Amino acid sequence: MNKQPVALITGVSSGVGYATTLKFLSENIYVAGTARRAERLEQLQQHNKNFLPIIADVRDTSAMQAAVDQTIEQFGRLDLLIANAGLGHRGSIIESNWQDIKTLLDTNIDGVLHSVRAAVPRMQDGGQVILISSIAARMITPYAGFYAASKAFISSLGRALRLELESRHIAVTDVLLGRVQTEFNEKRLGQPGRGGSFPPAMPVENAANAIFRAYQKRPKQVVVRWVDRLMLWGNIIIPEWIGRKAMKQYKG
Repeated sequence: MNKQPVALITGVSSGVGYATTLKFLSENIYVAGTARRAERLEQLQQHNKNFLPIIADVRDTSAMQAAVDQTIEQFGRLDLLIANAGLGHRGSIIESNWQDIKTLLDTNIDGVLHSVRAAVPRMQDGGQVILISSIAARMITPYAGFYAASKAFISSLGRALRLELESRHIAVTDVLLGRVQTEFNEKRLGQPGRGGSFPPAMPVENAANAIFRAYQKRPKQVVVRWVDRLMLWGNIIIPEWIGRKAMKQYKG
């Protein structure tokens, strides 16, 4: 049986998922990566023979079950799930297009649930689940409310899952990312626009390095930058002011 750690990472075709996959491969960890874009998966496979490309949509529970099966068939084990796949959204709670909202929730909520429910039963005891959330999960975010709510769901799920998996010594880590330099804004659903400029976006490699450190240290929660921690404290102390500043950025 293979003794090298094996990670399953969702949403690896771009952004944080792509950079995180490269980081884990560089650390000699086997990675099975899921995405819907075959060409980006092929690029990763060409980069490292320890990468297993899996074309799968996290919104499809049977596809995620099959992804876990492929991972274990290829590498003989599964030690880590990084539930990264997700979408952004910008727009009014009342007026936003329902299909956009449904796509967001199907991806950010159902996609994580399908990934976790497929991976954990087959995971090694002592493994880990890393949930990629956002500082928006704990903030007032008018005109980005659906996205924030979906990430709040993930963070809440993580707190419950941590206790449920305690007997198997499976760690659950909630990573609250701030702004990252990726294609995220261009792929955002709903109203067009940048979706804000403060705080400034961090290099995607910084996010990937933080996720790898979370794998090494197995904390309950990670907030990557001091400015993001400051934003979260501000939301506790002066939530109304923070909410109105966010509204100016997101409303457009």
